[in-house]
Amino acid sequence: MYVFICENSIDGIFTGVYDAWASKYGHANISLTACPPDNYTLFDEYITVSTDYEKSEKVARTLLQRLGKETYTELCQAAAALEEPCKQKKDMDKADALYHTIVLALSLKDSSKVLDYLGEPYVNRVFQLSRSAGNEAHHLLGFLRFQELENGLLFARIHPKNYVLPFLGEHFSDRLPQENFMIYDAAHGQAALHPKGKGFFLTDTNGLNEEMLNRFSPEELEYQKLWCRFFDSIAIEARINPKLQNQNILKRFQRDVIEFNKKR
Repeated sequence: MYVFICENSIDGIFTGVYDAWASKYGHANISLTACPPDNYTLFDEYITVSTDYEKSEKVARTLLQRLGKETYTELCQAAAALEEPCKQKKDMDKADALYHTIVLALSLKDSSKVLDYLGEPYVNRVFQLSRSAGNEAHHLLGFLRFQELENGLLFARIHPKNYVLPFLGEHFSDRLPQENFMIYDAAHGQAALHPKGKGFFLTDTNGLNEEMLNRFSPEELEYQKLWCRFFDSIAIEARINPKLQNQNILKRFQRDVIEFNKKR
């Protein structure tokens, strides 16, 4: 067995798919993993994959063309989903499931239907991962709050389990094309930056000035007070149900929602 070891990211996994496919070793003889093994087995050959954005882009273009945007997005969501730590992993490897799902997809007459083959364990695994990341991204689209900093930048902070920042960046770039905004993923140490009138890009947040992120414009502070006052005024004390509230808005989302954290 040829084991390709790639980075645990969308670009890393897509690069692994490219290298594994190009190796011509035969799909049945290939395993792709984003989790380096603790113990290397004697009869397997291990190949380290260096993330290559050009290769990743080629895979992305092929998948988008052959599978369509909806199925392509599902695969990207699966690649972005959280996996158990390597030592605790019980399910099929995420990268390997994606690789063999892509192999199956490109062998079908209608590649866009690949996720209908849930009887295949690797397709089922991809489906479950995609649903997990997709659900979180959907929740964040509703719970994410932009706040205006004193320099005019619209800023939002999130703490997601899955790596959903690219999906949020694309969504809000389409809807706020003429705004300078930043979505800060504090859980993964990255940010999506969107300059006015341009596309968004991802960057790491090493050295980010946290103090600056708490300097709000006077208008923002006033709107926060008004919103929290409205939030309190419409509440019916006899009907307050914290348990139901926590079901509708999970606690890990509440830390980034002003209604739950603003002292008023």
